[in-house]
Amino acid sequence: MLVLPPELTHRQARASLGMLLDAARAEDETPVVLDAAALERFDSSVLAVLLALRRACEQKGKPLSVIGMPQQLRELAGLYGVDSLLLPADRSSSE
Repeated sequence: MLVLPPELTHRQARASLGMLLDAARAEDETPVVLDAAALERFDSSVLAVLLALRRACEQKGKPLSVIGMPQQLRELAGLYGVDSLLLPADRSSSE
């Protein structure tokens, strides 16, 4: 299982993506599971990282499953219109 760090802003995005891509390549599980529960401080760069990771996983035939996504990140994904790409279908709709 991959894990997001507590902070992922523009400053950490490139390094975080590199580490996540390396870890995803080594991952034997399908789908690749990414735990976002530790994420506390972030900006919209996290969405770019998640989408790039998702794209890379899918190119290798391994879908990405993001779990533990904080509510604020769900809302940000919805604001940018990418929630359906990052959240399970039953959790991406607003209540």
